[in-house]
Amino acid sequence: METDCCCLVLVESIDHVALELITKASHTWCRMADKTVDRGPWTGCSVLFLQSLCPGVNLLSLYKDQQGKFIIYKVIKLTLIDSAGGLGGYEILKVHDADPFLGVEVKFVDVAACQQFLESYSSGAVRQSLSQHACRLLALPQELTVETQLKASTHILDLNLDKLELCLEHIHHSQPERLRDEEIDHLEQQLQSQALGPAPQSTIITQEEPPVPSNCFKFQNKVFEDRMLTAADVQSFSNGVGRQWKHVGRALGKSCRALKGPAIDNLAYEYEREGLYEQAYQLLSRFIQAEGRAAKLSRLVKALEDCKLTSLAENILDIQPRE
Repeated sequence: METDCCCLVLVESIDHVALELITKASHTWCRMADKTVDRGPWTGCSVLFLQSLCPGVNLLSLYKDQQGKFIIYKVIKLTLIDSAGGLGGYEILKVHDADPFLGVEVKFVDVAACQQFLESYSSGAVRQSLSQHACRLLALPQELTVETQLKASTHILDLNLDKLELCLEHIHHSQPERLRDEEIDHLEQQLQSQALGPAPQSTIITQEEPPVPSNCFKFQNKVFEDRMLTAADVQSFSNGVGRQWKHVGRALGKSCRALKGPAIDNLAYEYEREGLYEQAYQLLSRFIQAEGRAAKLSRLVKALEDCKLTSLAENILDIQPRE
């Protein structure tokens, strides 16, 4: 990689402004599109192509470099937070080589987030945000000028940015063909680890705890006997999980093929009229049907923990609330 114009210095220290944006990003959405696209769950996909116009800064080469990959991903993520109105409503599926461009495939699951992104892109705010974050995180001596292109399937959206509803329609009709890339999962974990900071090292000498038996699991420092999920578990879960059932479903989906891909959104659409209880009930029923004897209580409790629904886990385990 040539560095005739600019000298790149990869920043190893955590950027406090960037971390604050990641951990405390606003979830305020822009107004909904005037024209309703669909009554069911709204999803769509677009690809943002990026190319630096500074000869000494090659975004594609930087992303291919082991050190530069995380910095460039962080720049992209912060740019999306700025332009889409927060952390929710979208996810990055893949960052790929589209020489000379760097391609960023984004799945939208909220029409308001998609609309706000389009408005930011149309006004030039996306390019401005990308340039600012790149200059700070790469310690560039001058402003980074970037060329961008936005596509949905074969449609170049740059040609119709004055027709917002048409762009939304093109994105909605361009459905993602893949799950999130494993490389993106790894980069997201790195971002979360940076936001949380290094774990403090304890100087207290603790006694080794006895191992948990193979037919048991640990929750809140207590050992519980593991077993298959029962009808009572399903009922308790369905009564208490509310709108968080999707999050639990995605947590279970990490180890259950039947809940991967569009399965969660399909359940939401199919049982929308029956309400949240039925949606949650069908989720857990599908999990049990797919996993059989492996549909254990420990897996549900772990998923609830991951979603910070410990009170519901306590209820299912019949743990009495603390006074």
